Amino acid sequence: MKGILKNFINGILTIVPIILVIYVIYKTFLFLDGLLGNTLKPYLKEDYIPGIGLLTTIILITVLGWLSTKYISGKIIRLIDILLDKIPVVKTIYSVIKDTVQSFLGEKKSFSKVALVVIPGTEMRSLGFITSEQLEEFYSPLKDHVAVYIPQTFQVAGFTFLLPKEQVEIIDVKPEEAMKFILSGGMTSSSKQKVK
Repeated sequence: MKGILKNFINGILTIVPIILVIYVIYKTFLFLDGLLGNTLKPYLKEDYIPGIGLLTTIILITVLGWLSTKYISGKIIRLIDILLDKIPVVKTIYSVIKDTVQSFLGEKKSFSKVALVVIPGTEMRSLGFITSEQLEEFYSPLKDHVAVYIPQTFQVAGFTFLLPKEQVEIIDVKPEEAMKFILSGGMTSSSKQKVK
C-alpha cells in the first residue's frame, strides 16, 4: 500500500508541473493569438489558421519598431507620445505602462541588480531588486536613498521601499535566480552564490 501511495505522489510531482506549464503556454498563446486573430477571423473564415493572429501581431510590432527608427514616422510616433503625456489621467496610465515595459526590455533594465536589504531593528534580511538609484529626481531629500522592489512569495505583488544606500547590499546573484528563490519561498535555491 505504501508503494502505491509513493508512486501516486511521484506521479503528481512529475505530471502537475508539466500540465500547469502546458496550460499556461496554451492560455498565453490563445490570448496573444486573439489580439489580432479575432479581427482577422471574419475575413479569413475557413482559411483561418490558429496562430495567424499571433504571427500578425509579431509582424506588426516589428514593423512599428522599424518605423519608429525612421525620420518621418519616428516624428509621428514621438508626437503621439507627447500628446499621450499631456492628457490628464491618460498620462499617468501611459507613463506607468511605458516605464514598466522599458524597465524590462529597454536599454536601462530595472531588476538587473539584486539587493539584500537589512530590516531595521532585526537580524532579518530580505531579497529585492534595485529599481531606481536616482531618487533625487523624484524627491530631492531622497538623494542618498535607492528604491528597492521586494516581491511577495507565491505572487507577483510586492512592496517598493525607499531605503538609505547603506542599508542595501548589492549581491552577485542572477536576477532570474533571485526571482525564482523569492517567488518559491526559498524552495528553489541554485548552487552557492558569491556575495560581493
